[in-house]
Amino acid sequence: MTKMLILTGDAVEALEVFYPYYRFLEEGFEVDIASPAVKKLYTVNHDFVEGYETFVEKPSYQLDSHIAFENVRPDEYAGLIIPGGRAPEYIRIHEHTAAIVNHFLDNNKPVGAICHAVQVLAAVAGDRLKGRALTAYTACEPDVKALGAEFRKETVYVDGNLVSGHAWDDLPQFMREFLKLTR
Repeated sequence: MTKMLILTGDAVEALEVFYPYYRFLEEGFEVDIASPAVKKLYTVNHDFVEGYETFVEKPSYQLDSHIAFENVRPDEYAGLIIPGGRAPEYIRIHEHTAAIVNHFLDNNKPVGAICHAVQVLAAVAGDRLKGRALTAYTACEPDVKALGAEFRKETVYVDGNLVSGHAWDDLPQFMREFLKLTR
């Protein structure tokens, strides 16, 4: 059975973790949700409110993680999804994040990064994505450029083994493209 990894933590955007998780299960994959420690994760949903110049955040569902970052053995997994929300802000500095993410990049395994996930890539990928192209939430364009990558305005963009998405409402196309890389 093929195993997939979702790398996240508290304040993950609810749709961006649940949607890939259930799509993987639906496809018959084994899935591990990894977080800094095995725990009940507190997800959030981001939405837009008239009059605000940015999104608002509301508490959402709880979700159990399956494995702590320190116990992840990346070679056991065929692909990696990094959801957005605020989780990327702090998981990017975890001592095991770089080794996990860079295993997938270095071995040309599928990597899916949606919304604010590029904050993780910008923190740990070094020059690995230099010259590549990806999309992300619009406010994360500076993070894409910090990678030496080209920011694409498309809501979903595929560059080799990297599938990137703008936000949660792009999940159907994002997951279709990611799943193509697993076949």
